Amino acid sequence: MPALERSSPVGPVRPIAGAAARELWGWSALAVGSLAIAGVFALLLAVSRIPGIETVFPWPVDFFHKGLVIHVVFSFVVWFLAVFGAMLLMGVEPRPGESGNVFRMGATAVVAAAAALPLLFVPALMDRGAATLNNYVPAIVDPVYYAGLVLLASALAIVSIRTLVAVGTGWAPRDVTAIVIAGAAVVYLLALACFGIALLLLVLGGEPAGHTFNEDLFWGGGHVLQFLNTLLLLVAWTWLAEIAMGRPLVPPPVLIAATVLLVLPALAAPVFYLVFAPFSATQTQAFTDLQYALALPPVLVAGAIVAGLVGGDGRPLPWRDPAWICLAASVVVFAVGGGLGLFVDGADTRTPAHYHGVIAGVTLAFMGLFYALFLPALGRAVRHGKSVCAQIWLFAGGQLTACIGLFLAGGMGAPRKTAGAAQGLDHIGAMVGMGMNGIGGLVAVIGGVLFVWIAATALLRRPAEASVAPSGYRA
Repeated sequence: MPALERSSPVGPVRPIAGAAARELWGWSALAVGSLAIAGVFALLLAVSRIPGIETVFPWPVDFFHKGLVIHVVFSFVVWFLAVFGAMLLMGVEPRPGESGNVFRMGATAVVAAAAALPLLFVPALMDRGAATLNNYVPAIVDPVYYAGLVLLASALAIVSIRTLVAVGTGWAPRDVTAIVIAGAAVVYLLALACFGIALLLLVLGGEPAGHTFNEDLFWGGGHVLQFLNTLLLLVAWTWLAEIAMGRPLVPPPVLIAATVLLVLPALAAPVFYLVFAPFSATQTQAFTDLQYALALPPVLVAGAIVAGLVGGDGRPLPWRDPAWICLAASVVVFAVGGGLGLFVDGADTRTPAHYHGVIAGVTLAFMGLFYALFLPALGRAVRHGKSVCAQIWLFAGGQLTACIGLFLAGGMGAPRKTAGAAQGLDHIGAMVGMGMNGIGGLVAVIGGVLFVWIAATALLRRPAEASVAPSGYRA
């Protein structure tokens, strides 16, 4: 393995070809498609709440809650994991003569993930199974839905194992971020281990499928997935910073330290099923306390980027470059969401204020990867015009306004997971906060729709640049 001298690539992104391009296109299409499906269900949810609409359209039983499950799963779980698949592909370079088997594994994973998508949303349109709004991976109690989750999880397991084999057998890392991505693969497999152990314990304990079953099933592994998301965020920040500024900003030791600080706590998670009584309050709290290990690594990487800018060559910041705009907006929104997390108690809307801000921060970084890396690597780069900049600012500004509004309303006692009169908005502050949330959410939705349109249009057109050998992912 060659020396890791840089944190990420400098220079323009070179297009890729062949099986590598097809796999990257597949993960990118799945990611954008998941956001599109989430948007469709958000619209259906809004329509389903129109008074009297049930007399016009025969909505399935409990559609609102089922549709909410699908919206959350596609806008968070599927979207994040599809981007994870693309990042796994970009992390390492196969040795000569091995690319055929490597990319066949990737093609299999993409097909499996694509097959999972209809299995995940069709149950919402069927009059069977109940929706459970449990934490992390909300579910529908239906064998079809569970099969979709298993298929999606297996698809990402295939490419995660491929990455670990690549690093372990001496394939060339493209840069030090390959170590972070390998750490993310380890964390993902640890999350699957937690899901598997929990499932075994629940089945042996005779727990029937329902809210309690799904809450216990996804609680431990769901916490571990937050470490995965944080690792992916750090890689995205590192790539975006260097692509935008044309030079490395995050020193390799900082990235490696951040990776260790995230992987080590995740390693402890499966052990919690052995040292604590399964699904006890003590075990639940142990998983909850893992959240404190998530704070320092993003601070280290963001601090390194700021330090690199302060000690730079004095060039103005590229505020018209989508890579830079997404990076800056991601850091701010993620920091606000993380800061709000210091005040949550799980009962009011300060909790969704926290996780909406954090999730939006990660999503902004991933949008930046599409503009700065994925689409250019596919020869489908989009023009850095006003529509792209507007899309980023609309999404970032809307999400920031929405999460601050939720926090304000929660501070005045507005309960979470309620709507309409059940919210009990008697205080003017709560009403203002929920108004901010509604307006900000609408603006963010417009930004999200624009992203789906821009990215999908780019993915569906023919590559504009000549292809090169698969070994040249990035210049």
